[in-house]
Amino acid sequence: MESLLPFLFVLVAFIYSSVGLGGGSSYTALMTVFGISYQIIPTTSLTLNLFVTFIGVINFWRNGYGRLNLIVPFLITSIPMAYLGGLLALPKILFQIILLITLILVIIRIYILHHLQFSIQIRGIPKWIFIFGLGGILGFIAGTVGIGGGIYLVPLIIMFGLGSEKEAAAAGAMFIWVNSLAGVIARTQSGTFDVDFIIPLAGAVIVGGIGGSYLGAVRFDANTIQKVMGAVVIIAVIFLFRDIL
Repeated sequence: MESLLPFLFVLVAFIYSSVGLGGGSSYTALMTVFGISYQIIPTTSLTLNLFVTFIGVINFWRNGYGRLNLIVPFLITSIPMAYLGGLLALPKILFQIILLITLILVIIRIYILHHLQFSIQIRGIPKWIFIFGLGGILGFIAGTVGIGGGIYLVPLIIMFGLGSEKEAAAAGAMFIWVNSLAGVIARTQSGTFDVDFIIPLAGAVIVGGIGGSYLGAVRFDANTIQKVMGAVVIIAVIFLFRDIL
């Protein structure tokens, strides 16, 4: 069954990249469903994030949507926390609980919060507490379970009036890439970097990502894509519940 993963990852990468999305949570969810060792799931997901988001980072910043003053404050706390999370050798049950909570939040983000249209303006000290706190939490999640955090960061930047949609997307792509790099560097020291497992999946993601970017004549709706792929996350949550209980 594990041999099916590269083919599924090509499809997921193609569909997501056609609408400018990364899809890291779907890769993590698929590996969970296929019973991949919890020790290599984060390392693999973080490595794939590096490939998936690289093109997005280049495109957004080349087109002028990148704002260092927007993304750097989040990175101040996220980078050390992603590195710390990557160094931790979590017991299986604790990893599963953190991943379960993270995936449930992904489901809420996709199916519930997407429909909420409101904005909150924060300034002064509360703004910086929010930025540093959120950066640290999302960085730790990236390092421990391999989900880059962009799926949470982008809507929150927009919701709190910190940037436009394009600026938020650019910040999200950079946030995922940098935190993934910090997590990968940490995990190369922990012996959870399975090169033989990662290489075919990385190749699949690259092929699918390039294909989706350049052959995306058939346009998909981004919201529909997220909801369809959210079904994979729901299945992963069910599997995790079963294993934990």
